[in-house]
Order: sequence, then C-alpha cells, then structure tokens
Amino acid sequence: MLFQRVSRGVVTIASGSWTKVTCKCCFTDAVRPLLVIELNKEVRLETKQWIISKIEAPANKQGAQLLAHPGEDDDGDMILVAAPTCTLLRKAEAVGLSKPYRDGTMLAFSYPDRASFKNADNIEELLTLAEQQYISKKELDDLKAGTNESIPGCSKDKGSLYPGEPIFQKLEKSGIVKTMYPLHDKEKLSAFSEQWYSQFSSWELPLDYIHSYFGGTVAFYFSFLGFYTVSLLLPAVLGAILYFLPWHSVNGHVLLAIFNVVWSTVVLELWKRRSAELAYGWGTLLLNSTFEEPRPNYRGTMGHNPVTKRWEPYFPSAERKKRIWFVSTPVVCAFLWLTVMGMVAYFYLEWCVKDYYSREPSWLAMPLLYLPSVLHILYVDFMNHVYKTVAHMLTEWENHRVESDFQKHYTLKVLVFRFINCFAVLFYIAFYKQDLELLRKRLASLLIVSQIINQVTEALVPYLLERFLPSQGTKQREADPHIDKLRAQSCQSEYPGLFAEYIELFVQFGYLSLFSCVYPLTAALLFLNNVTEIRTDALKFCKLFRKPFVAPAANIGIWQTAFEALGFVSVISNCWLILISPQVKGYCQENGVSFRHALLCTIALEHVLIILKVVIAFVIPDLPKWVRIKVAQLEFRSRQALKTVA
Repeated sequence: MLFQRVSRGVVTIASGSWTKVTCKCCFTDAVRPLLVIELNKEVRLETKQWIISKIEAPANKQGAQLLAHPGEDDDGDMILVAAPTCTLLRKAEAVGLSKPYRDGTMLAFSYPDRASFKNADNIEELLTLAEQQYISKKELDDLKAGTNESIPGCSKDKGSLYPGEPIFQKLEKSGIVKTMYPLHDKEKLSAFSEQWYSQFSSWELPLDYIHSYFGGTVAFYFSFLGFYTVSLLLPAVLGAILYFLPWHSVNGHVLLAIFNVVWSTVVLELWKRRSAELAYGWGTLLLNSTFEEPRPNYRGTMGHNPVTKRWEPYFPSAERKKRIWFVSTPVVCAFLWLTVMGMVAYFYLEWCVKDYYSREPSWLAMPLLYLPSVLHILYVDFMNHVYKTVAHMLTEWENHRVESDFQKHYTLKVLVFRFINCFAVLFYIAFYKQDLELLRKRLASLLIVSQIINQVTEALVPYLLERFLPSQGTKQREADPHIDKLRAQSCQSEYPGLFAEYIELFVQFGYLSLFSCVYPLTAALLFLNNVTEIRTDALKFCKLFRKPFVAPAANIGIWQTAFEALGFVSVISNCWLILISPQVKGYCQENGVSFRHALLCTIALEHVLIILKVVIAFVIPDLPKWVRIKVAQLEFRSRQALKTVA
C-alpha cells in the first residue's frame, strides 16, 4: 500500500519508497508529503530522475536536502516532496523564527541549542504546517546550478544552465515544471474551517489555527480585517444616532468630522500593538531579512554579480528608469486622464438628467436621478480591473530584479490610480462644487452599489459555484485513492493573492475617514459588508482555491503606511467639509463671521488635529510593555551568547 494513516488522520507514505535521509535522527517509518511538483506530461524519465536527485542531494553537493517520491509511477508527471527533521530545523534558524524556550519565553531558534526548546523532539509541534511547507519551497527555490551543468533529456536551449542559476526558476520558465503547490491536510482544515466561515454568531476568529495552517501573511490579513471590523462598531453607533436623530447644529457636524480623524489614528496605533502581540506569539517579530534572489521573469544579459560571485542576468538600472519614466508613467497618466474624462461624463449626464426631471417631474422619472451615479460606479469598477492588469504588465516589463522591488512599484501604481479613480469625484464635489447634498447622495450610491457588486462577486457567486459546480479539488469521496486526492488539488484555481483584498479595505477606509461626516451611515454599511467579507474570504481559502505558499510575516507591511497616509489626508478633507457645511455657514451668517475668518479658524483646527494625531501616535507605544520587555530580554540573551562564544 502506497499511503497509510498515522495519528491525527495525517496521510503518510511508507518511508521505504522515499529517497533516503542522510542522518539517523531524521528516519521515520512513514513520511508525510508537504508539497507536489507537477511536471509536463512530455518530460522524459531521465529529466524527472535528475530533478529528484537534486532534491535529495545534501547541501555540500548543491542539493536541497529534502525527500522526494516519484508518485504513483516512476515515469509519471508527479513528484511528492517532504522534508527531514534536520533540514527543517536548520532552515528555521536561518529564517529567524522564534520558538518557545524551555522557560516559556519566545527565543530565536538555534539548531545547536535545539534540545533546549520545547517540542524540539516533535517537529509537528515545533513548526506549523505552513512553516514546514514554506521552508521546503524555499529550499527548492535556493537550488543553484553548478559549473557545466545542464538539464538532461532536454534540448540545448531548454536545458542549458549557467553557474549559479536557480534551477527551479529555470524548470518553470522552460515549461518542465507545470506547477508546484502545498498539500491540504483535510483533517486539520475541517477541524477549524466550519467555525471560520459558517458560524456568523461567533466573533472570535481562529487566528492561531489560520496561522498554523495557512501562514503568517494570511493570518495577519484576517486579524486586521477582524480588528478593523470590530473597530467600526463605535463610528457605526455614533453615525446611526446622528443620522436617525439628526443633530442639525454645528456641534453634530464638527463632532463627527473630528471623531473620524481621532478614530482613524487610534485604530491604526492600536493595530500596531495588536500586530506586535500576534507576531511575538507566532515567533515572527524579529524575522531575519534574507538576501533576495532574482525573480523568475527577470531578464538581461549574463554578467558576474559582485555580491554573490555568480553568473546571472544583468539589466542596467538606467534602462529600467527610462522604462519607468518614459513608458510606465505616461501610460499611468493616460489612465488617470480616462478617469477624469469619466468624471466629466458623469457630471454632464447628471446635468442632463436633472434638466429632464425639472421639465417633466414624475415618480417614474425619479430613479433616473441615480442613473449617472450608478453608471459611473460601474465605469470606475471596470477601470479598476483593466488598470490592475495593465499595471502588472508594465511592472513586469520594467524588469525589476527582486520580488520586493516588483511589489513596491506595482503597489504604488495601483494605489495612486485607485485613490484618484475612487475619490476624484468625491473631492471634486466637496472642494469645487461644494455641494454636500450631491456628495451625500454620491457616497450613499457608492457604498450601496459597490456592496451589492461585492456581495454578488465574493459571496453569491462562490456559494453557487461551491454548491452546484464544485471543483474536482473539493469533489472527493473518502473511498477515492489518496494519489487521486493529491492530484485533484491541482484542479483548483491558484489563489490570486491578498492584494485585491487589501485594496478593498484601503478604499473602504478612505470612504469612512475622508467623507463619512456627510453620510453618517457609512460605518454601519461597511460593518455589515465586512461581517460577510470575513466569511466569504474564509470560504475561498478553504474550498475554492488551491492552498497557497505563504511566507512568515511580522505585520501587514506596506499597507500600514498606506492606511496612515489616508489618515493624514482625512484631516484636510474633514476640516474642509466642516467649513462648507450648511451648519457652519449658517452659524457664521448669524454671528457675522466672515468667510476669511472662518477659513483661518479651519486652518488652525487642521493644524491642531495634525498635532493631535502626532501626539496620539507618540502616546500610544507601538509595542505593548510586556512585548518590549520580552524583546529586551531576547536582545540581552543574544549579547550574552555572543560573549560566551567570544
């Protein structure tokens, strides 16, 4: 029998059919596969055997020091990969993961001192499934070609390797490897997935289970989504009170505007503390930064890298800058121009509809008043999707060497466009037309229509697909052969990443912090949307998409900066909305206050709020006191260890 089951329902394969381990401590009777490499069906047997030999070879022979299994057939198109204990432990130290020490504190894992860590003799307890799969994938990515090495069974163009070239990048670019994916553990997944996406009565998200199974990046996204959703309760209640019990005075409008500024600052500062607590508990607060290898799609002439002393593609930074400034920037500006033209068309259509309604008013014609807003919202959504594809193509063409640079330039392009595309009309109405009634109607239309679109695309469609057209990856029976269950997972779609999810939250946060003082129900509508969003996103991870490779993370990364930037823009927006509000204008007329003096008071209020934001950020520490103490203890131990070695 190829497969067998051990404790806790884990599916394993008898160790005799795997490649051999290099040390006695890594030997077990059964081995659990962590990931699958699917090859092109036309790949020859000698090529597959060569790949397996590189996977199993020790590090001193330029191998990944992992375990490989040829699958059901030696000449089949599947390779199963597992990791021996020593490889996982050594790499855990290299990555910089912290694990519970024998005294209960979290300490950077040390392979020589591994016996002093809790559960060091049980790799399943020491390292999460997501960490084991990430380490295995990283070992494969770090495989480098030696001198005068080539891929056997391939043509010269397809199989040639330059010294130091990442082997699996070459295999993927050449089409030899179709895909690589981490394996689901159905027993573990079912243990917490129902609580995650089915129980709307439960406010608690199983964050530790999510981190253990899906990894740090996914866990931090859901933690932020849950934290942000709960934080919406206070502005939702306050907004509902002001909406249904109108406070038609200066106090009510000013209160909500100032509250938005303070609320956004406090929430983001408290989130920093929460993310630090989570990162410490998950052992990722002090992750090591690693030297980044070139991206798989990085192209250029071969040259000698002075850092790694290896031959690799080289692309001049001056040429990249030319592409950015003379091609990418004009294309981005062209899309921004299309956004402005869409806004002009919206206002023209708005004028036409109002003119028609003024000449022929009737209850049948009343819905036409909302037609321009609905059409423009659909246009904005269409432009968002088109531009996202174009931005990815442009960033790929710019030919960035490492993944972090690629993501930085791609994120910047999308954020700039989304900000203009989603908020330009609202700023125009607020700052130029100064029509708060139109702004209120426009914001209400945006929230309602966008939520309908969101619920249909992210809730209804996934539910119907899962209910009536389940993918082969989820349509499995207990009696099916295990090898078929593994292969079926490749039939599921690859998860597109969390970029779109964070962008959605970014736009939400903008609506709330920038303009919600004119439409107090904004927070309540966003809260209802996010309650469903948490469940639908969970459903996508558990049922609809293939399990992704997820790197350990210490926070939400660049998105923290993006949200904080919106918080500073919200000061200007809310102060201006206070100035042009009918309540403030009426107060000024009644008390003989000129517009000039009102403007000066507004500018003074703006400076006070900016100072208040800075003070709040200073007063609320980024790290809780107990985390600061733990980090200081960790640094002290590290210094003591260095003194001992010296």
